[in-house]
Amino acid sequence: MRILLIGSGAREHALALGMSKDPQVTELHAAPGNPGIAQLATCHVDAGPVDDAEAMVALAKKVDADLVVIGPEIPLVAGVSDALRDAGFAVFGPSKAAAQIEGSKAFAKDVMAAAGVRTAHAESIQPGADEASLDEAFGRFGPNYVVKDDGLAGGKGVVVTRDLEQAKDHARAVLAAGNPVLLESFLDGPEVSLFCLVHDSTVVPLLPAQDYKRAFDQDEGPNTGGMGAYAPLPWLPEDATQRIVDEVCVPVAKEMVRRGTPYSGLLYAGLAWGEDGPAVVEFNCRFGDPETQAVLALLNTPLAGVLSAVAQGQLAALPPLDWQPGYALTVVLAAEGYPESPRTGGVIHGVEGKPVLHAGTAFDGQKLVSAGGRVLNVIGVGEDLATARARAYEALDGIALEGSHFRSDIALKAERGEIGI
Repeated sequence: MRILLIGSGAREHALALGMSKDPQVTELHAAPGNPGIAQLATCHVDAGPVDDAEAMVALAKKVDADLVVIGPEIPLVAGVSDALRDAGFAVFGPSKAAAQIEGSKAFAKDVMAAAGVRTAHAESIQPGADEASLDEAFGRFGPNYVVKDDGLAGGKGVVVTRDLEQAKDHARAVLAAGNPVLLESFLDGPEVSLFCLVHDSTVVPLLPAQDYKRAFDQDEGPNTGGMGAYAPLPWLPEDATQRIVDEVCVPVAKEMVRRGTPYSGLLYAGLAWGEDGPAVVEFNCRFGDPETQAVLALLNTPLAGVLSAVAQGQLAALPPLDWQPGYALTVVLAAEGYPESPRTGGVIHGVEGKPVLHAGTAFDGQKLVSAGGRVLNVIGVGEDLATARARAYEALDGIALEGSHFRSDIALKAERGEIGI
């Protein structure tokens, strides 16, 4: 099987690593890839922007791909999967219409309402709204304010705060950029990320995970694209995954079919688990980053065959997934200044032989340097959460990037038994 992987981050490095171990895979190509992916695949760095459908179709034809796997949300929302399918390629990733489940939070709310899925109450504020309208809308929310950019924001378009002025400032900034704002009621309870393989109304869950959005320990600092994650979740009830599938993912998948926009690909449900069970915080139309890096570290089933089964419409016939027992954890090493103004170009030392996935790196001559805000993901796997944590942080200890930072408390509360429903 010849595979083309679209994307360049640590999520794509995890996907490339998983697919490279599949005996069915004869060639692996990536566009544009990164220095880590380049050790596993042929990287096409000059193929064009990943949301350029014409360029991606041309590359798929050039490499004669049997399967195209689209990692990021931007090409999915732009309709690259549609162009590839129209050109005759098998594609893992939803259509442009179905990808609106992430591309428009208002669309996602409408789907959930029709499907009877629990989620936060929400109101939309359109660009052009005056201060009086803003004040009136905010008066119906609080004391915890959840303010979202109703569009793609790379995981950083959400502000959750008790500070009304900070909430309004974010709303004003989003409106000034020409995007609608979504105000939501606050959902209490620990957060859960569940990835599900979906084709039409068939839903197959992966392991539940939890990620860490805030930049610093103790959930302080601004929202980021994710500073770490772990899987599975020892504090979840035994029936939790099946409840999420039955109460959230299957109803949404069936509603998408009913609307004539059937879903095929990876559906990411971000949830809060409160007293009444799971309620949806958001949906994404692709593998989440950084949860994917932890989840796939535990998957024994050959990944390429799994993704191909979804793309070929054969998900219902796929045998049950096989998982390695134990836990996996990923810690993100971020560049100085991340997320507001990350400094790039710093030389990275000490990654050789380490369980590392590349997120934002590049080669500058013979040196590996930072090329993004989230630079590396370090992976730890163990029979228990304490061992997985120890292995990840031990590996991270030998890596150096001037000014970089990371969270030291990924999965710490879960290890101590301090998270509960």
